[in-house]
Amino acid sequence: MMNNLTPLEPKADKATVRRHNLSLVLRAVHDAGEATRAGVATHVGLTRAAVSSLVEQLLEYGVVSEWGKTSSGQAGRPGTVLKVSRSGPAGLGVEINIDYIAVCVVDLAGTDRVRLVEHVDNRGVEPSEVLACAARLAARAIGSAADQELEPAGVHVALPGLVTGGTVRQAPNLGWRRVAVEGLFAQALLALRPDHRPLPVSSDNEANAAALAELWFGAGTEGVRSFLYLTGEIGVGGALVLGGELLRGAHGFAGEIGHTVVDPEGPRCRCGAHGCLEQYAGQAALLTAAGIDADAGARGVAELERRARQGDPSALSAVERAGRQLGVVLSGAVNLFDPEAVMLGGVYRELMDWLAPAVDRELARRVVSGLWSEDGKRLRAASPLGDAARGAAGAIVREVLADPTAYAERDAG
Repeated sequence: MMNNLTPLEPKADKATVRRHNLSLVLRAVHDAGEATRAGVATHVGLTRAAVSSLVEQLLEYGVVSEWGKTSSGQAGRPGTVLKVSRSGPAGLGVEINIDYIAVCVVDLAGTDRVRLVEHVDNRGVEPSEVLACAARLAARAIGSAADQELEPAGVHVALPGLVTGGTVRQAPNLGWRRVAVEGLFAQALLALRPDHRPLPVSSDNEANAAALAELWFGAGTEGVRSFLYLTGEIGVGGALVLGGELLRGAHGFAGEIGHTVVDPEGPRCRCGAHGCLEQYAGQAALLTAAGIDADAGARGVAELERRARQGDPSALSAVERAGRQLGVVLSGAVNLFDPEAVMLGGVYRELMDWLAPAVDRELARRVVSGLWSEDGKRLRAASPLGDAARGAAGAIVREVLADPTAYAERDAG
């Protein structure tokens, strides 16, 4: 008796097939940038008549627009150019970090249309207060988007901690434990917009969102489908993309590289362990080692960069020490997963000129295949656009592209 077979999916009815084909056509237009009905039909393998019917429905949904005529170079009448709409549905991403809150609105083409950042110290602040502040910034962004005829289809919140099922299980640097983020944020946003329909709210770890932004929007990952993303802020976050898919792990917590133990006898980390990578290569550790106030935040990082540029020995030593520890930990991850590249974001991107040599040396020494140096430049700076707020907004855009019918039904409700 076979008990371990995967349950069979129910047979797809006509409505389900059409729903799937609407997404297929929309994604074909999105990926091409611009296309004709005939071009889409050829690409997706549907008849031109079927594609024309689907396009008409996508036009009604407001997710596709017509942009004049183009000649395909073939016999027949010129085709109408199709593009994803520059108005209508959009993604709204919110990043809550230790010393700032960022909000980004991205249209269906993946273009930033609104970006707001508020620098604020969130350490030790009640979660409800932080989320209310984030909701106020999000409400401002929604207003700015409306001025551009954009309406977010949902909100995705990115946070520096273990996030699952709408709850932050723990975020040591914020001091949060078991915070129902999605519910609290949704309530705060609705209180600011009582006359509007509630927006769906989802959430994820900020390093995951930043890695997805790099995958979807980053110039540095063009053609790269497997990479390890490392972001340095107050903490150290990581995410692994393999074959164009984010590796989440059994419980959704994969990528917590900042809490890899470098020295079991090292300084105590906020997570409760000792000697985590964060204590040697996090922002606070970098600034302290360079003789700069650890709480100086972005100003402190700018000062560290200025001193490094001037050749200050303390600054160079601090960055080189952090680079060595990063290289040691990253080499273990590279040996385990064999990514095509390692991307450095956050403050590491700003310090790349001085950080990269030490990281590269350790990787070249420790990657057992010996291919690290032979394969060319595998250590790369992340795109400046590849941040968590943008990745969070992109997650909402991907939902619309994957099921435009669900968006249209919600919009009509």
